[in-house]
Amino acid sequence: MNSRVAIVSYFSTGVYDTNTIDEDQILSGILTELEIPHEIQAWSDPNVDWSSFSHLLIKSTWDYFDYYPEFHAWIERIKALGIPVLNDLETIRWNSSKEYLLQIEAQGFPTIAGVILEKGQEPSLEKIQEKVKSDVLVVKPVVSGGAKNTLKIPVSEWEKYADQVNKLVKEEAFLAQPFVKEVAEVGEYSLIFFNEQFSHAVLKTPAKSDFRVQHYFGGTIQVIQPDADLLNAAQKLIDAFGKGTLYGRVDGVIINGVFHLMELELIEPYLFLGLTDQAIPNYSRAIQKRLID
Repeated sequence: MNSRVAIVSYFSTGVYDTNTIDEDQILSGILTELEIPHEIQAWSDPNVDWSSFSHLLIKSTWDYFDYYPEFHAWIERIKALGIPVLNDLETIRWNSSKEYLLQIEAQGFPTIAGVILEKGQEPSLEKIQEKVKSDVLVVKPVVSGGAKNTLKIPVSEWEKYADQVNKLVKEEAFLAQPFVKEVAEVGEYSLIFFNEQFSHAVLKTPAKSDFRVQHYFGGTIQVIQPDADLLNAAQKLIDAFGKGTLYGRVDGVIINGVFHLMELELIEPYLFLGLTDQAIPNYSRAIQKRLID
């Protein structure tokens, strides 16, 4: 078929891609090998003629949460054009807000979901603790990424942070979750799927005295081979919520032998394409099946 593909990225300011392998360029290399004409374009670039493309591959829209209303408007413009998008736009929209975690939890999957702190409403520690049974809270925006505005708050010190939290919640909704000690002690597992099939996995471990696993906060990453229970738990989540996706990343921790979801990344995940021999070939085969076969 005649394809002209846009790899959808963002205008990098170095905030979210420090010390990363450029996966936009890896994806470009895959498309070049598949002889598919393509360009890398920032979603927010007003000069892009999106109608000139046959398909859009959402890859690195890593600032969407900084410009959320504009991102939603962009989604609507693309929908009106009727261009096929991978992952599809409804999945992207659903996955862009962490409220999806509560929906997954409601369907019976072990999930570190937490409770929503509604925009403009003063948070109540008492109400938070009705659901979040933890001595330490993690508070983050409902629409966020890269650990932006993420706070780790001991319950015993809530009053010390209350003004800061109140000020943040005046601007946007937040999510209060339990601090999961297993993240610091063991790390967070990430299992990557292409066309709903498992590809590869890593274990992300935060830097000493930190709780954020992102590499730009000093976290370390190691390739792992998940055991059958871990892989089965992640596959069930992809089967239930990732139908039709080109890519998906299941992030979570093991608590008392049970995998608990922390993030289901279906919008713009870093895919760790440069860490394993099978990652790029697996991604290439998945793209070929979608765009050529």
